[in-house]
Amino acid sequence: MCKSKSSTMATTPKPRSSRSSRSLPTTPTTPSTPSFPSNHQFPSSTPPATATGNSTASSGTTTSSSLSATLSYLRDSLPCLVSFSDLSTATNHFLSGRLSGTSWRCSILNHDAVVFQRTFRLPLHSDPPAFVSSLLSNLGKSHHAALARLLGASIAGGGDHIYLIYEFVPGAPLSDLLRNPKNPKFTPLSTWMSRIQIVADLSDGLEYIHSQSGTIHNRIKSSAVIVTDPGLRAKICHFGSADLSGLLEESKLARGQKRIEGTRGYMAPEIISGGNVSQQSDVYAFGVVLLELISGEEPVKFKFNKTSKEFERISLIDTANKAVEEGVEGVRKWVDSRLRDSYPIEAAERLITVALRCVDADPEARPDMTSVAVKMSKIYLESKVWAERVQPLTDFSVSIAPR
Repeated sequence: MCKSKSSTMATTPKPRSSRSSRSLPTTPTTPSTPSFPSNHQFPSSTPPATATGNSTASSGTTTSSSLSATLSYLRDSLPCLVSFSDLSTATNHFLSGRLSGTSWRCSILNHDAVVFQRTFRLPLHSDPPAFVSSLLSNLGKSHHAALARLLGASIAGGGDHIYLIYEFVPGAPLSDLLRNPKNPKFTPLSTWMSRIQIVADLSDGLEYIHSQSGTIHNRIKSSAVIVTDPGLRAKICHFGSADLSGLLEESKLARGQKRIEGTRGYMAPEIISGGNVSQQSDVYAFGVVLLELISGEEPVKFKFNKTSKEFERISLIDTANKAVEEGVEGVRKWVDSRLRDSYPIEAAERLITVALRCVDADPEARPDMTSVAVKMSKIYLESKVWAERVQPLTDFSVSIAPR
């Protein structure tokens, strides 16, 4: 355990100011390391030129104090196992800050946090606290700008559920920004560069999960991506969820013993047929999100056919394939009309081609995220050059006064 009840707060935190964060870079992200307080001084590895008597003792005290502060910060920044009683106190017995049926917002571990409830699939013969603590230690080594930070986890008394604690990210789900039910014609992502920036962030983040963390996400979908405010940068939520809930352990069981769980439209064919979750199934889900970003449409929808009097299933993958077959005009009709035809058509075509490779029915035919991230980075840079070339001039004035 890493915190006592006195370190948690039972009240729902006040929302953060959306204008107080530092500016974010506008280039594809790279794996990041934990940031340290700006006023913190690291001990110098080079001793002073002259150090005698009291000055030596003072230097030693300063170095010791600085090192202690560094270790304390590192210790507090690592995810840890939280007692269920402390979590219950922080959420006011799960009555305050409810975001959905299985998620809450609260203050815990000295952070504004979001808590998600997950079914705990750990085999009965194992040691749940030791299992979770070990995983938290490993997952705590992973840091990336495109990942929502994992703060900790808590196991319910009966052991049926695990509660995953993440740092709260100000913003909105990507799915809501692409498809606002109250105003379908409006989207904050109305420019090509705003979308290609999110593509770059997502590909970098998922590539980091696969290559650096060596794990599987298993929850890639547009509703699990938060677009930050301000900045319009993407952060992948639920990092480590598949590991901590025991889902990856369960996937090793025989087909008849596994429970199929996922979101319609994002599940790879091999999972639906009873296969194991894998990095290839993550790539499939990423490809679906990529198609969503380009078209603005949801992965699967049902349309009523007045002739047959039945509902027809419309797949985003099918419509994308058809658009590519029809050539440039087909692609232009398929791309989100809210972009107002202001995008490089060649880049859009290549993006769709990569997305369709990601959603190939054969897992072995799908590219790995490293090669995908490289392609996304190239398309991002080409799109940036295009945007700089076509942007309107802003350093001139127009007068309508009589001459």
